[in-house]
Amino acid sequence: MALIESHRLVISDAAKMSAASQAERAVLEEEFKWLLREEVHAVLKQLQDILKEASRRFAMPTGLESQLKQENFILGSSTMDQVKGVLTLQGEALTQADINLKMAKSNQVLHFTFREDKQWKMQQIQDARNHVNQALQLLSSRDESYNFRTGAEVNKLMDAVMLQLTRARNRLTTPATLTLPELASSSLMKMFTPPLPGDVMVNFYINLSKLCLIVYQLHVLQPNTNKNFKPSGSSVLHNPGAMFELGNMRFEVSHVHKVECVVPWLNDTLVFFTISLQLCQQLKDKISVFSSYWNYKPY
Repeated sequence: MALIESHRLVISDAAKMSAASQAERAVLEEEFKWLLREEVHAVLKQLQDILKEASRRFAMPTGLESQLKQENFILGSSTMDQVKGVLTLQGEALTQADINLKMAKSNQVLHFTFREDKQWKMQQIQDARNHVNQALQLLSSRDESYNFRTGAEVNKLMDAVMLQLTRARNRLTTPATLTLPELASSSLMKMFTPPLPGDVMVNFYINLSKLCLIVYQLHVLQPNTNKNFKPSGSSVLHNPGAMFELGNMRFEVSHVHKVECVVPWLNDTLVFFTISLQLCQQLKDKISVFSSYWNYKPY
């Protein structure tokens, strides 16, 4: 009798555990349905609001070009004021560059400005803006009436949005690398008045929230020089001693001057990217809690 009673107790406990498990499952399923129905859309709305602010920082209205705000930035130098200047940024374009360069050997000061018919498009800013707009399009494709059926569907959307945001951030944090011959033959070299002398090259790029100007001073390597000629590869910044060949002439970088200025609204956009990526990841983490129900479909 005791043995039978013991079996009854085991069966009873198992039944209670099964009932508890089913109840727990039902609660989890309800929580998951609420997450898909309510919280996902709340996060998407938050993301849209943040990225609309980021997009506004790029300030690209569809009307007249003159509507774009012009911002002047004074270039500071840490190299004994060899380079001074003012850059004018209008949206994604440098519309004016006013540069004074003190030549290393002669101490002669050269003055250059952009030609009136020229402006230099900052491709990094344009690309970052395009990625933000693509992220916004992805988010707006799932309005509040859209019914997410699975966690995998939410993750797929978050991954697509995070990819665009990561690309946008990378465009601002990772300037393009160039070889010195590529820079020498760039159309940027033909934008100045008076024309840049043959022993000076410049480059502009964005690094994080900074607008950077690099000025290279060169000297020609004589054909009979004993110096071992080794052309340098591709880089964001080439150091003194870097060599390159253009046409039938060989050059060496003798001096490099880097000056930069902070662009506050670029800093804002980087903060918006970070917050948005964190929101996407937090939503993915919540979905993962319900990993066993990712393919659960409400009935």
